[in-house]
Amino acid sequence: MRISTRGQYGARALVDLALHYGEGSVLLKDVARRQGISVRYLQLLLTPLIRAGIIKSVRGAHGGVALGRAPEDIRLGEVIELLEGSISPVECVDDPDVCERLSGCVTRDVWAELKIAITGVLNSTTLKDLADRQRQKEQAQVPMYYI
Repeated sequence: MRISTRGQYGARALVDLALHYGEGSVLLKDVARRQGISVRYLQLLLTPLIRAGIIKSVRGAHGGVALGRAPEDIRLGEVIELLEGSISPVECVDDPDVCERLSGCVTRDVWAELKIAITGVLNSTTLKDLADRQRQKEQAQVPMYYI
């Protein structure tokens, strides 16, 4: 299973917003520049997140985007599901009716376990967790003579 650029870029944009949480709205072009994503593609990615209330969009002179909820209340699993759909590695895990071999299929059991494991990791990770990790990485990259 692969997370597409849709999920990757969406997560990066949300981490960017989490890093600026509490500062008010952030210009979309600034998020796009910092994350190396085109503004047009970023707008497409954010639309389902705005509809879901994860992001709020503010129009006007002081407009932009901001998280709609606190970073600790937004789980990565929720974001990936909105942007990617199901993270199930095979269709029969989500829809048992697509396979007539279901009751005797041992590989489906493994695929179901895989989905549970992936979902567990994604749902145990919040945007706050990712923002904290990002800050730690940035601090680790600062040369010692700046500290």
